[in-house]
Amino acid sequence: MPHPPKQRVERDSLGDTSIPDSAYWGIHTARAIENFPISHRPISIHPDLVDALAIVKQAAARANRDIGVLDPTKAAWIDEACQRVRTGEFHDQFVVDVIQGGAGTSTNMNTNEVIANIALEQLGHAKGSYDVLHPLDDVNRSQSTNDTYPTAVKLALCFSIERLLTEHELLRSAFADKGEEFIDVLKVGRTQLQDAVPMTLGQEFRGFSTTLGEDAQRLRDILPLLWEINLGATAIGTGITADSRYAATVCRHLRDLTGFEHVTAIDLVEATSDVGVFMSLSGALKRAAIKLSKICNDLRLLSSGPQAGFGEIHLPARQAGSSIMPGKVNPVIPEVVNQVAFSVAGSDTTVTMAAEAGQLQLNAFEPVIAHSLLQSLAWLTGACRTLRENCVLGITANVDRLQLMVASSVGVVTALTPYIGYSAASALAKAALVTGRSIIELVEEAGLMSREQVTKLVSPSRLSGLQPVTAALPIVDGNAHPGHA
Repeated sequence: MPHPPKQRVERDSLGDTSIPDSAYWGIHTARAIENFPISHRPISIHPDLVDALAIVKQAAARANRDIGVLDPTKAAWIDEACQRVRTGEFHDQFVVDVIQGGAGTSTNMNTNEVIANIALEQLGHAKGSYDVLHPLDDVNRSQSTNDTYPTAVKLALCFSIERLLTEHELLRSAFADKGEEFIDVLKVGRTQLQDAVPMTLGQEFRGFSTTLGEDAQRLRDILPLLWEINLGATAIGTGITADSRYAATVCRHLRDLTGFEHVTAIDLVEATSDVGVFMSLSGALKRAAIKLSKICNDLRLLSSGPQAGFGEIHLPARQAGSSIMPGKVNPVIPEVVNQVAFSVAGSDTTVTMAAEAGQLQLNAFEPVIAHSLLQSLAWLTGACRTLRENCVLGITANVDRLQLMVASSVGVVTALTPYIGYSAASALAKAALVTGRSIIELVEEAGLMSREQVTKLVSPSRLSGLQPVTAALPIVDGNAHPGHA
């Protein structure tokens, strides 16, 4: 039989607990594991958060060293351990559940214990030898969960936003490229799912690109708000247990470590209780996700069929679409993006409720806020990537079908209303629908214009607005001879 894993015993104010000797976490983390078996998803599923926690502890160690409240040797041990965490070497030791009570205290404790035990081990000491380096007295010096945790969350969100913006821009560019590719492909535009006036497929895809660019800018606007931190506030914003020089010093080191323009909040009491920036980010994410979902709805409609639907574009075939209908292919990539958008919208509600539920000097529900936002960012980043790589880049136009639909569309008569008047155009549209004949034929037959004149007015460049009419022309009398176009 295998031998039971070796244990060590750690003690806190509640008593003794056995810890697996292989674990870099300690007694406070062990209690959190027991107390919060909720999602069964550890905080390590958010690598940006783990890295951010290590960076905050690294900045704190350097600041404490500079102001003389932490031995430089201990500061160096902590610094090196934090750097190792940032390489991903110990991410699996961040084991507390993403959903936890205590306003993030368990996450902070987990971080302190892992960093301390990494340092102890590399010095040749047994894990748990806290008389040499203590998780709270040394790693957590000048800090409280209430300033380190929200700072780390903000930093993690910055990392995640930058990653999303990179993928978002690649997707925007892919739609722009398709806009250029399809710029001369005429189609029938639609409003309220009914035939409207002609446009080009390129204009439609260029619109997708433009709207994505607007959403990216809203996300960029959030970043400077996340750079404001409350390190040095400690428990409630009064700075108790922290040297008066600490806040400015730790902010400087955080700027050096991240490259972000961090600033210390003017009112640390307010900053410790306020989660408004998280709501702002959540709202911007929901906007970006819902608008992306609308684009995916359009792609599914435009590609529907292929025989009995719109059939205007072809999406790349990615997998078999049915276990019973041979040959069926479904728009699975837009569908998965839709589902991500639904989740982001739901997370926004979670963030809103958690923000509202905060009381007095602290919001206890920042863990679910952090998890909701980081999950939304990660999922939306993946959605942008798969939509670009597995769908948008391979979209092709069904040119023959589009040409046929434009040729038989009565919507082209709208282009003639400045010249023949609304009443005459309305009568022609009705006749075209009843007879199935083309507008060009009916206009010529009615003697309103010559074939050459009407053909010029319904050219693709005129119909799509790419070649706008620049001069006023008289309205043709429907009972008179053809006018001039």
